Amino acid sequence: MTSTPQTALPPTPRRELRRARSGAMLGGVSAGLADYTGVDTVLWRVLFVALTLAGGAGIVLYAALWVLTPPVPLAPGEQPRRVDEAVERLSGRLGGTPR
Repeated sequence: MTSTPQTALPPTPRRELRRARSGAMLGGVSAGLADYTGVDTVLWRVLFVALTLAGGAGIVLYAALWVLTPPVPLAPGEQPRRVDEAVERLSGRLGGTPR
């Protein structure tokens, strides 16, 4: 029996869920989810609106993801928005360590 040598595949980089800074309308949650899953940003936004209209869960879920999901690192020379700074402080208080 002959066997072919198996080549090791290079490890694939692990994708992380992060809030996007580019393409963000509010907190970057939908754009970050779109980058992570490959599903269009508009569909994520429609889902959050639908959940909001169906009882308010969309607002709660979006706010939780906004606070708990780390943002994409800032580009050199880029300044964070004030709302992002506030969310980072809140996230640090909830998690115990600032990011």
